[in-house]
Amino acid sequence: MLEQQIAEALLNASSPQVSILHLRQALSEGRDWPSALLEAMALWTPPSETIDGRDYRYFIGGEAFDGLLLAERLLGEVEGLVPAGEAEELFFAGRFPKAFDSQKFKDLLGVEKYRGYLNFYYGVTVEAALQLAVEMEVEKRCISNGILYVRDYSEQAFAKIYHKSQEELLEMFREANGTPQSEEIEFSELNEFTYWLFKYRWKYSDKAKIASDTRKGMEMLSRMESAGKRVRGLVQVPVEA
Repeated sequence: MLEQQIAEALLNASSPQVSILHLRQALSEGRDWPSALLEAMALWTPPSETIDGRDYRYFIGGEAFDGLLLAERLLGEVEGLVPAGEAEELFFAGRFPKAFDSQKFKDLLGVEKYRGYLNFYYGVTVEAALQLAVEMEVEKRCISNGILYVRDYSEQAFAKIYHKSQEELLEMFREANGTPQSEEIEFSELNEFTYWLFKYRWKYSDKAKIASDTRKGMEMLSRMESAGKRVRGLVQVPVEA
């Protein structure tokens, strides 16, 4: 029955069912779930979906691949077939079980999606960590200068990183994307905005500052991981990092 469903799904190569059915079959055959999941992700083609009113945007600008979001989507289709504790470790700590050979990660995911994964890692994960690191620097400087009770350090951090206010940059981003202006921002749009900021910074910063800022963001990620906080990335720091 499952083989027939897979054959029918293959008639529509863009169907999410191709990936979902592949994952179910692999798990039913006793395959390790991380390998099965990565293979299913490699087969996935839709760049976005809307399910029960929630927007899933897996590819930002056709370049940055949010692998963790797709993993959440796929594992939601096979509840009970993957140990709940191990799935939670993936979602909240970004790690597969220790038994999984991380050297297989790139080959299982495929070259194109691995490249997109790297774009997401540097363009969203590291960029958000850079913003947090600079916010903490600003906060530390304010406190040392006796400036207390500042509610939000993000504006000063944005000015320091991008030389423009967050409001101005968000307006520029929405104009470039043809998105209506709004006082609110959804999480999916926030990822897109963060990736746009990454590309903006690379366009207008010199090479030395780009390298320094990237290193600062990665050091922040390392500190967050050591502190046991959630890192919004997938599985591991890329070899290229």
